[in-house]
Amino acid sequence: MSIDGAERDVGLRELALDRLKKQADFKLHAMIYLLFNGFLVVIWWMTGAAFFWPIFLIFGWGIGVAANWWDAYLRAVPTEVEIDKEIARLRSRGAAAE
Repeated sequence: MSIDGAERDVGLRELALDRLKKQADFKLHAMIYLLFNGFLVVIWWMTGAAFFWPIFLIFGWGIGVAANWWDAYLRAVPTEVEIDKEIARLRSRGAAAE
């Protein structure tokens, strides 16, 4: 195996570990979301309130859960070309600041 191949494997391992951590974090976040909002629905039901007030928390927090899911499962991995462009941009920005 070449040095480039070994470096690529290390990079892929780091990427895989990062994605697995994000997926585990999402699962915990989703579980807390369901338990907490389920608890609020039970409180609403027990009080007999006519207006379903937990919807505000369910909807608002749900946006955060959806964003967390997107980050853990759907976010595209930057390509080498994109990384190189960003490095070049940062270098030129640093040169302009000096």
